[in-house]
Amino acid sequence: MAPRQIEGRGFHVVMDSVFRFLVGGLFVSAFAVFGTVLKPKSFAGLFGAAPSVALATLALTVATDGKSYAAIEARSMLAGAAAFFVYAWCAMVLLYRYKPSAKISTSLLLFLWLAVALTLWFFFFRMAA
Repeated sequence: MAPRQIEGRGFHVVMDSVFRFLVGGLFVSAFAVFGTVLKPKSFAGLFGAAPSVALATLALTVATDGKSYAAIEARSMLAGAAAFFVYAWCAMVLLYRYKPSAKISTSLLLFLWLAVALTLWFFFFRMAA
């Protein structure tokens, strides 16, 4: 590559990083403000984390890779969320009924999350990709 092309690529990478930082910060801040308005205040952390990061990621994906690729990413996020719901429900039942070590049980249940996520991908999303 010519030196001019390498410089242009570096500038593009820096500007892309700055754009990601600004959009991500905007979404996280907006959801944090939304979370502080709600009662109880424990919702602030919930709304400041996953939804804001997911929406920022989708916005950036639409801007850089287009709507069709973002749709695939959104379907993948839905599969991960469904798998996380199964993980959280099983962790709740296991910890409430049998009272095992929380660290060990939740760590082992991550394999359940992975199995559910891969199963959903295999049966529902593999054909779409």
